[in-house]
Amino acid sequence: MANKATVQKEWLLVDAENEVLGRVASKIAMLVRGKHKPTFTPHVDTGDHVVVINADKVRLTGAKWEDKTYLRYSLYPGGQRAETAKALLRRKPHSVLEEAVRGMLPKTRLGEAQFGNLHVNVGGTHKHEAQKPRKIDLNSIK
Repeated sequence: MANKATVQKEWLLVDAENEVLGRVASKIAMLVRGKHKPTFTPHVDTGDHVVVINADKVRLTGAKWEDKTYLRYSLYPGGQRAETAKALLRRKPHSVLEEAVRGMLPKTRLGEAQFGNLHVNVGGTHKHEAQKPRKIDLNSIK
């Protein structure tokens, strides 16, 4: 079983251009959690750091751009707000992919720590060049 001292984290680079949102999010969630490693331990953060580029170029199938809604609540009475996927992509392009991956991670302190290993970027550049992330092909992941 892995523990915090024996975990070896890598930096991976994923290009989300022309990828379907749910499919790319499930593969990214698996990488962030560490389920692709033989040393996966459910109670330890064994996942890798994942840098996602071109997050604003993901695809949604069917009529989901207008039908899919994201809810948020301001904690005031009547403060629930709904926003379509198209409007959220216009306002915060990285948030669509982040919310999809966050929903696939555990809702615990460990899940919050694993979500911190996700670095989503709009456009083809990122600020993690010093870590030398290894480009990974999503089609190679089962």
